[in-house]
Amino acid sequence: MQKACAAAALGLCLFVSESESLVGARMLFGKRKQVVKRILIVEDEPLTAFDNENMLGDAGYEVVATVDDLNEALAILKREEVHLILSDVRLRGDQTGIELAHAAKAIGVPTLFATGHSYPEAAEVAVGCLMKPYTERQLCKAIECVDRHLQGEKVKAPKGVELFIPVEEAE
Repeated sequence: MQKACAAAALGLCLFVSESESLVGARMLFGKRKQVVKRILIVEDEPLTAFDNENMLGDAGYEVVATVDDLNEALAILKREEVHLILSDVRLRGDQTGIELAHAAKAIGVPTLFATGHSYPEAAEVAVGCLMKPYTERQLCKAIECVDRHLQGEKVKAPKGVELFIPVEEAE
């Protein structure tokens, strides 16, 4: 107690707390609250899928599963808690991440596309798009931005990322 008071008296201790409605408190020091913790990776390129899984695991996210098939992804969505889907637009065969994003949106799970192929109507079904090729840092920053956006914060998308913000939120 004496040490804490002495530190405060010397101006060495700074405690900042700012309450916000339902998204928790902002902190000057410490870890920020995350809503995106469990991620489903849907990618048909094996090396990219492997890299994404390792990068996200190293960054502290729980990878629910890594699949390359629309039907497998839909089955996982039904049985697992998923906070975010990281999906390519083009999947195995004629399947697309667009179909997955439609199904996910219907149950309230956001999709972040990670793709080299832009899709003009992606804003209707996804929360954002990360353009390939991307680095580990870009991937993690993109997911962090999506997380903050989902918590109601205004965020600036990093290079290579486009966030889709509905018109009513943008004003």
